[in-house]
Amino acid sequence: MTPPIPEPTLRTATLADLPALRVLVERAYRGDTARQGWTHEADLLDDERTTDEDLADAITDQAARVVVLAEADGALVGTVTVTNQGHGRSYLGMLCVDPELQAGGMGRRLIKAAERTARERFGARLMEMTVIDSRPELIAWYQRRGYVLREETRAFPVPGDHPFAMVVLENYLD
Repeated sequence: MTPPIPEPTLRTATLADLPALRVLVERAYRGDTARQGWTHEADLLDDERTTDEDLADAITDQAARVVVLAEADGALVGTVTVTNQGHGRSYLGMLCVDPELQAGGMGRRLIKAAERTARERFGARLMEMTVIDSRPELIAWYQRRGYVLREETRAFPVPGDHPFAMVVLENYLD
């Protein structure tokens, strides 16, 4: 009998994770590799999703936690960033799972880890996030996870002439 394959483990990212984390994020959000999954932005944007500097800042920021899902061999297969906004609020951002492994429950695990981190580390009672308004299937996925669409949109956070905006979702944490 073949031994079971261990599930990826959750942990906080370190600067040593930076190269693998950058590859994971770009694979999940941009380019042809992202199209293997369903949560990508590859049909909307063709620039880089993030930079090494931005990821390093998030990893070292005391008001943020970058959570990763790592295989037994150390390979990163998912990540989410939680940022303390103060006043009992946190922000969930850059949630992604390796495109070849999407639809297997890892995204749900990462959301639960992000919510737990927000409560325990930052004392948050509310988690907020933004999603590109032209991604109704992704918005619906978050709604099935308990997130409620607010009557608020925000400008897309990257300079340029983009034909979309960001919708705001929130979830009260238990």
